[in-house]
Amino acid sequence: MVRVIAGEFKSRKLKTLEGTATRPTSDRLKQTLFNLVQRRIAAAAFLDCFAGSGSMGIEALSRGAAFVAFIESAPAAVQVIRQNLAALGEASSPKYQILSQKAEAGLRSLERTGRKFDIVFLDPPYADAEQYPRIFNQLQTCALLNEEALVIAEHSKFLTLPGQAMHLNRLREIRQGDSVLSLFHFQA
Repeated sequence: MVRVIAGEFKSRKLKTLEGTATRPTSDRLKQTLFNLVQRRIAAAAFLDCFAGSGSMGIEALSRGAAFVAFIESAPAAVQVIRQNLAALGEASSPKYQILSQKAEAGLRSLERTGRKFDIVFLDPPYADAEQYPRIFNQLQTCALLNEEALVIAEHSKFLTLPGQAMHLNRLREIRQGDSVLSLFHFQA
């Protein structure tokens, strides 16, 4: 069961996709992540890249993010995100945008809007490790990051991400079970 941990939608249950096609972030890891960014989340622009059920972006909305963009390419997952937002009474809110596209196309779409983000969370399938450097580079070349933005990558404990990717510098890694959160700071 996936639920919203804190904020406006606290304790509300969220739908997830059946099967093993997606791997929802555990409540414990989600709590750790939001404890780290709690001072930054209010009024922030948050990007949930490879959104799955949308639980990370919904958690950000619940905790006061001003805007959340969800990028997800699987039509069934996009439907689940829409259902979760509707169940929370947010079916037509201007506080979010859902991009039903592959990550790179979604980032290009966001670039065209001129929107910039304060916090980016990315969690591609663990088997698709080449996505990390591509997305790190595209976030920067598309100018999608506000100064001092945080980019947080969830990945397998068996994958080591570089300490630096252009203007992204790793601040720390947090390991929990088989997952790792790598936090990167953007400074142009």
